[in-house]
Amino acid sequence: MALSNSYVQVYGQLPDFFRRIAEAQAPDKFTRQYLKDLGFASSNFHAAIPLLKSLGFLSSDGAPTSRYLEYRNQARSRRVMGEALKEAYGDLFTIKERPVEADRQLIEGKFRSAHNATPITAKLMASTFYALLGLADLAAASEEKKQETENRLQTTIPPLSPNQPEHERETSARTSLHYNIQIHLPATKDVEVYNAIFKSLKGHLLE
Repeated sequence: MALSNSYVQVYGQLPDFFRRIAEAQAPDKFTRQYLKDLGFASSNFHAAIPLLKSLGFLSSDGAPTSRYLEYRNQARSRRVMGEALKEAYGDLFTIKERPVEADRQLIEGKFRSAHNATPITAKLMASTFYALLGLADLAAASEEKKQETENRLQTTIPPLSPNQPEHERETSARTSLHYNIQIHLPATKDVEVYNAIFKSLKGHLLE
């Protein structure tokens, strides 16, 4: 299941919280004391730590990950958050590729059914998600993931020689279909990633 059950009651302050993360130097370990150092002394912010872990910003022991460090690059922060949301809340994007405020009731219902949450808890989960959604660029995240997949395929699948006669190229393409080609697809629910993979395969093997 790709649907985080982490939430904070202070979801309205998440924009300021992530702004401070981007501005401050990353700690060796993200602790409650570090929360206080950032200016978030209230115990209501303690839930931000498991939320960061569910988003892939922190490892299980609280150490900042490469995603945390990359988020500090303000030119990429919205794209990084988009990638994090697509991983942590993948089930939501399966039912709604671009969630908007009008989908809130649907989103809350998904949290209730997936986590057996009470209406109040489901509302907090949904509100946390929407607060994070406001910090993300989903389109840019999808496009970058697609481009990374295409680049990876281009470096692993050698193109046919341009000097090879056309009839030999066609024969080679047809013959190659008899080989056992194994493709290890990435674990993602983003359809565009799979489209990029098969588009690249077609370009290398059939043209």
